[in-house]
Amino acid sequence: MNKSLNIGIIYTEILGENKNNNNSNFIDLSETEYEYGLEFIKENIRAEGFSVCSFGLKKDIKELIDFIQNSNLDVIFNLCESYNHVSINEMYIAGIYELLEIPYTGNRSWTLGTLIKKWKVKDILEKYGYLTPKYQLITDLSNINISENIKYPLIVKPSKEDASVGINNSSIVNDINELKKQAEYVYNLVKQPILVEEYIDGRELNIAILGNNAPEVLPISEIDFSGLPDSYPKIVTYSAKWHENSAEYIGTQGVCPAKLDKEIEDRLKKISLEIYKIFDCSGYARIDIRLDKNYNPYILEVNPNPDISLDAGFYRSAKNAGYTYSGMLKRIIELGLENFKSIV
Repeated sequence: MNKSLNIGIIYTEILGENKNNNNSNFIDLSETEYEYGLEFIKENIRAEGFSVCSFGLKKDIKELIDFIQNSNLDVIFNLCESYNHVSINEMYIAGIYELLEIPYTGNRSWTLGTLIKKWKVKDILEKYGYLTPKYQLITDLSNINISENIKYPLIVKPSKEDASVGINNSSIVNDINELKKQAEYVYNLVKQPILVEEYIDGRELNIAILGNNAPEVLPISEIDFSGLPDSYPKIVTYSAKWHENSAEYIGTQGVCPAKLDKEIEDRLKKISLEIYKIFDCSGYARIDIRLDKNYNPYILEVNPNPDISLDAGFYRSAKNAGYTYSGMLKRIIELGLENFKSIV
């Protein structure tokens, strides 16, 4: 690869907008993660010999298009998490890159749009024969009736979000009253249908994958819940991901590589690679799995373009695979360029 390539980082600008508008509404901290760490990412891309510039996407799409067309970019490093505070809109931003025929990192628009709809992902997984917790989609809060085929305890979550948005210590519910209360909370937060699924008690594993046609499974990471207070549910809440001083954040530490029997580890890697290909993932993704007491792997989520910050789980796995932080970013850039060349 020619190291003189010009890389344009495009990210969702939230902090300046919130400050200027004095907006007190909920701000997804996952959207601001790259904004806080932007200079560090740029420094590491430059360390690999690239030129780099950046653009913070707000509400004016024309500004984005002008930036792309006027910046002489060779590759876009796509760190856009949403547009106009709507997560599913990230697929349309990727679609703009595609229409402008410019290489970009990570997953294509179709994959981003499909994987954000958690209930559709579960339906597809079931059709391919993979285990995923039984679920029900709630669209009417005034008439919640859970199927007899779905057993408590249940976990309540948004149907079209990532980064643990809407997940807290009350997300595990044991009866209809708790369910109604938590569903109302989640709906008021994100204004979208609510996903209710059976809670799988077991080990939570993250399988990070890097690649296009020949993807590489990185060392498996596990969330260690042993540091949580006894009264807290063993789940990754929003606070566990984003509130560094919270008991949830402190009590949920990532362990990599996870201690697994070789047979189980190989099986999890095989399943994850199959799922990566089913959803036509490219660049990088992370598959979250719950391993129950009988070693049955339940697919919780398939996360395209997961958090790649220095302290995130994806880099934890990449580091254990031998990547430096700048080396991981370089590899993601290489894969973005490679994927573009394979489809034009």
